[in-house]
Amino acid sequence: MLGISPRNCLGLVLLYLACVAAAQAQGHIDCNALNSQILRQVVHYCVYLPSGYDGGAAKPSAVRYPVLYFLHGLGDNEQTLFNSGGWTLLDDLRRQHKIGDFLIAAPEARRSFYLNSADGSVRYSDFFLREFIPHIEASYRVRVGRQERAISGVSMGGYGALRFAFAHPEMFSAVSAQSAALLTARPEELDAAARTGAPLGKVLAAVFGNPIDVSHWNENNPLALAKRNSATVRKLAIYLNCGQDDNYGFEEGAAALHQILQKEGVKHEYHSYPGDHSLSYFLSHFSEVMEFHSRAFGLRP
Repeated sequence: MLGISPRNCLGLVLLYLACVAAAQAQGHIDCNALNSQILRQVVHYCVYLPSGYDGGAAKPSAVRYPVLYFLHGLGDNEQTLFNSGGWTLLDDLRRQHKIGDFLIAAPEARRSFYLNSADGSVRYSDFFLREFIPHIEASYRVRVGRQERAISGVSMGGYGALRFAFAHPEMFSAVSAQSAALLTARPEELDAAARTGAPLGKVLAAVFGNPIDVSHWNENNPLALAKRNSATVRKLAIYLNCGQDDNYGFEEGAAALHQILQKEGVKHEYHSYPGDHSLSYFLSHFSEVMEFHSRAFGLRP
């Protein structure tokens, strides 16, 4: 029988401890579903839990965390952020002590633009505010209150994040958006483009009406909300970026929002970077966005 020397035994112990430490340094993703009474359907979601989180429902005696709500883009889903490299980037940022610990909750939204549709057939905004946030706060160990909630998104999700934050600044302390789907064209111009068969026309029609309901459009447009609610929007920490060669021209909307916020005296962080409307662009600036939110939460890495 072969024996193990004390030296080899010590090496095995150190290797075991290193593996345990590495495992503890990794966060994990909890994916589940909520049966929405408002939407009358099952809505899937995923939550990133930092390594210190041991899972399960809320426990009064255990550590609680801030939560960042992340809204995906058109054609994506609740898993896209984590399956496309975001999970690895988050763990890397934590290992490098660049961000503190917070949860990231990503709900499925399909093509809703995160709004109640003009015809009332889809009430996604109501679902998000009245069902999803309360569900996350009841199911996970998160801190409750405005200062402990933030919201972020890309493309369609960037529109949704800005709209939620600007319409409900009493609920969120910070907002970020990458390549937000901000359109500077007037509804009449968008209707004309839709009649030519523009792909975006069908998507917008399902949410805003066909022709576009101008009142509904203006009520939810982040550009209009930034002006209308500037006094309360000032309470938010705000970050936005967009590629200078965005495939959908969203750089014009980002620049327009930047100018509005400047004119209204609303402090914010704005970046116009080289790049297009792609996953590689989003991921190349994802770390910057997460560091912004960690600072906004007041977390020390």
